[in-house]
Amino acid sequence: MATEPMIGRSIPRVDAHGKVTGKTLYPGDLSMKGMLFMKILFAERPHALVKKVDTSRAEKADGVVAVYTSKDIPLNEYGLQIPDQPVLCGPSPSGRRDGVRADIVRFVGDQIAVVVAESEVQAEAAVKSIEVEYEDLPVLSDPITAMKPDAPLLHPERGNSNVCVRYKIRKGSVDEGFARADVIVEGEYQTPVQEHAYLQPEAGLAYIDEEGHLTVAAGGQWTHADREGIAHALGLPQEKVRVIYPAIGGAFGGREDLSVQIVLALAAWKLQRPIKIIWSRRESIIGHGKRHAVILKAKWGATKDGKLIAVENEIIGDGGAYMYTSNKVLGNSTITSTGPYFVPNVKTDVYGVYTNNVPGAAFRGFGAPQALFMAESQMGKLAEKLGMDPVEFRLRNALRDGDTLGVGTPAPGPVSVVQVMEAARDKFNWTTDHRPPTADHSQSAILHGRGFAAGFKNVGFSFGYQENCWARVELHGNGNIERVVLSHASAEVGQGTHTVMIQMAAHALGVPTDIIELKTSDSAAQGNPGSVSASRMTFMSGNAIKGAAEAALAKWKAEERPSIAEFKYLAPPTTHMDEETGYSMPNFAYAYSAQAVEVEVDTETGHVRVLRVVAADDVGKAINPGQVVGQIEGAVVQAHGYAITEDFITKDGRVLTDQLSNYLLPTILDIPETVESVLVEVPDPNGPWGARGIGELPFLPYAAAVGAAIHDATGVWIDEFPFTPERVLRALGKI
Repeated sequence: MATEPMIGRSIPRVDAHGKVTGKTLYPGDLSMKGMLFMKILFAERPHALVKKVDTSRAEKADGVVAVYTSKDIPLNEYGLQIPDQPVLCGPSPSGRRDGVRADIVRFVGDQIAVVVAESEVQAEAAVKSIEVEYEDLPVLSDPITAMKPDAPLLHPERGNSNVCVRYKIRKGSVDEGFARADVIVEGEYQTPVQEHAYLQPEAGLAYIDEEGHLTVAAGGQWTHADREGIAHALGLPQEKVRVIYPAIGGAFGGREDLSVQIVLALAAWKLQRPIKIIWSRRESIIGHGKRHAVILKAKWGATKDGKLIAVENEIIGDGGAYMYTSNKVLGNSTITSTGPYFVPNVKTDVYGVYTNNVPGAAFRGFGAPQALFMAESQMGKLAEKLGMDPVEFRLRNALRDGDTLGVGTPAPGPVSVVQVMEAARDKFNWTTDHRPPTADHSQSAILHGRGFAAGFKNVGFSFGYQENCWARVELHGNGNIERVVLSHASAEVGQGTHTVMIQMAAHALGVPTDIIELKTSDSAAQGNPGSVSASRMTFMSGNAIKGAAEAALAKWKAEERPSIAEFKYLAPPTTHMDEETGYSMPNFAYAYSAQAVEVEVDTETGHVRVLRVVAADDVGKAINPGQVVGQIEGAVVQAHGYAITEDFITKDGRVLTDQLSNYLLPTILDIPETVESVLVEVPDPNGPWGARGIGELPFLPYAAAVGAAIHDATGVWIDEFPFTPERVLRALGKI
């Protein structure tokens, strides 16, 4: 039996060979005998009353087996947080009352009808023959307008306002704080929508399995939540529904909310035949949620010796047509809106607003990148006004153990903001004698600058939810453990979770990884894992696996064969935010990040080129250091697109950048020339072997660091991104 520790080793990913050889099946690769194909009719208009849906021509079209509309959904509602979205929009049958008014479309990606046919081509042709009678309604595409008292209500059943999320922080007295401030900086910022752009668009296969389960094989991030949503809409008991995850072509939060699963399940249940669907890239772009666009206003004050004294923030998030996870995303924006700093006086007001835009959804960083762009930009401006080095100013105000957050309670320790800042500073060789460029900059059109930013974010769910995670370990053999079966329903969305789960099991059991068989991502065979989101899965699954492994080993020592144990890990409790003050213990763990960047700005073309990134992240303990570095590099590249190239454009609720040809993802020629990862390991006392989460962390400070570097190069602060050539030239007064 192997005794060599497996924690801290960069073993190869267990899914690598199948993915690089093409043997691994993704949802779009699945097929079954007798399979039919589905296509969906999208509303393609942002706000309208659906007066009539005529499917008669489609029903008679070649190859068509069935057409389904709103009248075919048993309970026409769904939603991860609240059920405020119809599965299919259209008139309801007489006498039926759905929880949400289903005869209104509220964004272009609302679904109207589905066609099932013998081939995908036939299904697509039939969809085009469906006739829908609409009555267009006023479009609310601006959250500020949507907040006004006289604005049309998009969800009147949910109250007399389009404000669907509201948070407050009231800590100390900002009036007294500003009265004592020697320097005050005010700013208004805007952060953009971002498309997830995962490799495989929404796709799936639904069928009846050999035990009679209605089975949906599609990409997702939480098997059991998907099962609950499908069962709810179809009026079925949850145990009748089975959700399986094949290989998933990326997620980044975008697969938390259901897309094709309910209509696939509906057709498979009614027809008792396998049904398959694959969205086009355009359907994916208009049909699923995006990173929230946010408007942020800030007034921050500091004393002449460089201490933050007061912060006043206002944050308005565009929630789009439905709730999705806006309440949780903007909760994270609330917590992170003061940055990783101690501030004695805080007043923050946060609003989430329904509009007729594509819904705001979970996306890597989950509200923190938006809030931190504001916070870190304010820190840079304050440092400049005080004549202080921006890193020194941050270190002077960085949270320490025992310091209270904006919500009035100390962050769970250890607090490692100082360590990550110092690590990024030292690796970058940041010097305090750096001088910003003079007003004339030089004769060259190419200017260089450097920027620094920091951030933090929760690990795990927040706000009073009892965080939990399940695992089962089976030990087989006679005198020695010869085979281990590890069962866990976690999704593998590309981050390497399944690899570190096997590593953690091997380490806990003292066995080699090659005798461990992993069974995962099946709601019918495994207990609830919780979502693969909130940078939580290594932390949560590790504790669950550790508990199950220890229990199984105890049975093995008692000579019970096979030794089988299940364990449900319960994380430390958290509390809800007080409605008036925000006072709470909202999270059981945080992780911390800092980045230094070097940029080159072409003042003739407006192009920004990032030459170097140093990213320091506290991972607690790197279970697999190679994978951690991969996560850091991937997050930086994705954040680079967010900061510089990805310009998601809408007009009156309609998506103009609905193809990858006009929504510009960074290519290998656009990304930073070097990314240097610094792994800071300050063990978390509750994490498995000290581990914290890493998935979202390196994304957080990047846009602010780049913005600071552009300012260092040009002398101009740009308070809205992406930092496209046009926006840079406009800021420089050249257009």
